[in-house]
Amino acid sequence: MKKSISRRHLLRGLGGAALALPWLESLASTQAAAEVPLRMVQFYVPIGVVRRGFFPGEANHVIPKGNLGNHMKSLGEQDPTFRTKPLTELTPTLEPLEKFKHKATLITGMDRTFQQGTDVHAQCASCFLSSAKPYTIQGSAWPLDRTLDHIVADHIGRTTPFRTLELSCNSHKDNKESIYFDNISWYGTGHVAPSLRDPRKVYQRLFSSRGDAQTRAITDLVLQDANDLKRDLGYADREKFTEYFDSIRTIETQMSRLEKMKSELAKVSIEEPPEAYLPRGEYIRLMGDLMVVALQTGLTNVATFMVGPERWDTPYMFEGLFDKPRSHHQMSHNQTKMIDDLLEVDKFHMQQYVYLLEKMDQVDQADGTSLLDNTLVTYGSGLGDGSTHQYNDLPIIVAGGGKRLKSGQHINMPEGTPLANLWLTQAQMLGLPIQEFADSTGTIEALIA
Repeated sequence: MKKSISRRHLLRGLGGAALALPWLESLASTQAAAEVPLRMVQFYVPIGVVRRGFFPGEANHVIPKGNLGNHMKSLGEQDPTFRTKPLTELTPTLEPLEKFKHKATLITGMDRTFQQGTDVHAQCASCFLSSAKPYTIQGSAWPLDRTLDHIVADHIGRTTPFRTLELSCNSHKDNKESIYFDNISWYGTGHVAPSLRDPRKVYQRLFSSRGDAQTRAITDLVLQDANDLKRDLGYADREKFTEYFDSIRTIETQMSRLEKMKSELAKVSIEEPPEAYLPRGEYIRLMGDLMVVALQTGLTNVATFMVGPERWDTPYMFEGLFDKPRSHHQMSHNQTKMIDDLLEVDKFHMQQYVYLLEKMDQVDQADGTSLLDNTLVTYGSGLGDGSTHQYNDLPIIVAGGGKRLKSGQHINMPEGTPLANLWLTQAQMLGLPIQEFADSTGTIEALIA
């Protein structure tokens, strides 16, 4: 086997299929081993959260019924005067973060300004990574400008096959909303970077496969190439490669399973569309696995990941929570009666975020750190509360970042601090020589190591 640089990074098969490789010490030069790229992931949750389940100290404002409500009775009132403190006790929604709280920071007090004249949900997703100054964008009812991911990609995405990767975990097509409700990534005002929503299309894009029956399993196509490569690897790299190769096979199996399930559901007479019955967690995790592979293999350094769209009423099957599909948006407008159900959905979304953190933390890098240690992974929503539609005190968590990020803390920003301050801070952490972003007023110094 020729030991060219291209062969160190790709395995090739029939039909143009190409499987990118993760970093392997046996095939890496000294220079390559020292170069660990910086990365950024934005994990967006629609429709806000139930505040008294997410934010420390807000439980006593209203005590809901049920087990989660009983748990929240023990939480104390939050001191509004503190600026930083250790992230110790976690609220019910944040409980899944327990094993990663030493690598994560909760940030409260971040605000966005709502621009009058458009629907409240339309701005919270589309403008989340833009944060443009209200009423400054000509020809648009939204304060929407070029988003952070594309500005960052100009600096850290110039050498990757995909400058950015946009994913949305919205399996539905019964769209009653505009593109502003289902996209957080924008090339500029009015120019959307459309999200990929079908796992198969993501798979085909990453691995250059045609998608017909002959090329549906890329691991079968490149198997001979893979066997040839393994003979040239050291023991540790053989183990690492086998684990990576098996993970791609698992992705292929899971895709086929969900596609078969969707096909069978389409034959059944049901009120909701077939997509409503696809297991929500499996679908989100499959899309997450594809994103992690893209980051792991250097196909991209910048990704946006929408858990779902804003204000779509189409229901989802939150497996393990309810016995039939439920609409997150409709539940958010009936918070009094559905408080326990909404708290479960919020915790469900947090579990998916932690799943991604865990996957990324298991990927080794050339310098002995993990993929997570070299990636800023931000959980956030454009609404502070799904029922009241408030744009202030947004739910924000930043994980990863390694030595660049001060982790394991709760940072409480002064009232009125723009969300753009976080984006400016992250841009500078990733090496961008900029002093302002959108309506920023400064950086978050407590976040910087």
